[in-house]
Amino acid sequence: MTTATHEETLGFQTEVKQLLNLMIHSLYSNREIFLREMISNAADACDKLRYAALDNDGLYEGDSELRIEIEHDSEANTVTVRDNGIGMNRDDVISNLGTIARSGTADFLKQLSGEQQKMPV
Repeated sequence: MTTATHEETLGFQTEVKQLLNLMIHSLYSNREIFLREMISNAADACDKLRYAALDNDGLYEGDSELRIEIEHDSEANTVTVRDNGIGMNRDDVISNLGTIARSGTADFLKQLSGEQQKMPV
């Protein structure tokens, strides 16, 4: 399967730029906070798949065990966080880029109908 990529640069409002600058230089320079946010994002992606699969079991693609994998490569000095949930679309990225402690799952649950919110997961 070939995936086409499209690069796009979007500008932020001045206040947002200042906030992002503060965040990058304070919170995200703290490795533990950064890693926690990455794991939280992966958990949100798994939750999003779990809820979407209630109506469409085929979304699991034959593997209903949700996972978050963390790899450390000491030679490359990298940490990789990987999940098998549903990622963000373009609008999600624009809306959530640079936000801290914002639960994509909470936003997703708000969009569900009353009956869907009551379904067990």
